[in-house]
Amino acid sequence: MPARITFEFETPRGPRTTALTYERRGAGEPLLLLHGIGHHWQAWEPVLDVLAAERDVIAVDLPGFGASDGLPPGCAYDLSTVTPVLTAFCAAVGAERPHVAGNSLGGLLALQLGREKAVRSVTALSPAGFWSEAERRYAFTTLRAMRASARAMPVPLIDRLSRTPAGRTLLTSTIYARPGRRSPDAAVAETMALREATGFHETLAAGRTVLFRDDLPALPVTVAWGSRDRLLPPRQGVRAKRTLPGARLVRLPGCGHVPMNDDPALVARVVLDGSAAG
Repeated sequence: MPARITFEFETPRGPRTTALTYERRGAGEPLLLLHGIGHHWQAWEPVLDVLAAERDVIAVDLPGFGASDGLPPGCAYDLSTVTPVLTAFCAAVGAERPHVAGNSLGGLLALQLGREKAVRSVTALSPAGFWSEAERRYAFTTLRAMRASARAMPVPLIDRLSRTPAGRTLLTSTIYARPGRRSPDAAVAETMALREATGFHETLAAGRTVLFRDDLPALPVTVAWGSRDRLLPPRQGVRAKRTLPGARLVRLPGCGHVPMNDDPALVARVVLDGSAAG
């Protein structure tokens, strides 16, 4: 069952308090899992048990997403704020300097945690921040459209669509290459997570000027990209490799933007191999 913890984190104006919800399973070296914008920790559910067989896995709802609280008033949803929140969260749950794996926004945050030397290794699945300006605008427009669609659909319609592969394709095909594999309950839950995410607009606004430009030479880094990513095209992985020349670049054949459900065995192996390097 998910847990919830309230803790303090540092800001330029002094300590503030928030509460995050997380799922913890397994034993071994700690592994923090970070989801993308508009999603929730359950995005990692297809790989959690495999990862938990070898790691102490902590999948967290980011601030303003899933069942976690939003950030306190006056706190921006940018890297300089969210990174200290995640570092303080890890300390609060007794998992200081974990390995980290993140998808999309979570991949960008994982790389930022690596830049801050707050983690042992980084695995980033289709991370944000390696886009051209045209690609960023396309991704943000698509995300806004997904959010508007989720908010406009009556809940009974979302439930009805989730019951068929065609309906799940309509709900989730932007982020999954194989949306029919998603369970009806999962399709409903993640559509509702997108619909209700209180931090969505602030997080998207904070990302308008984000580009990840720093190498992480002293840290094991894996960057993996789905070959069928429709939100952040795989060519961005080549840019990531140029920025991070020491990183391992892995292709995920047949996978979309959120690859954990498209090929759980492959994604679990990539994450475990990446975290073994630390």
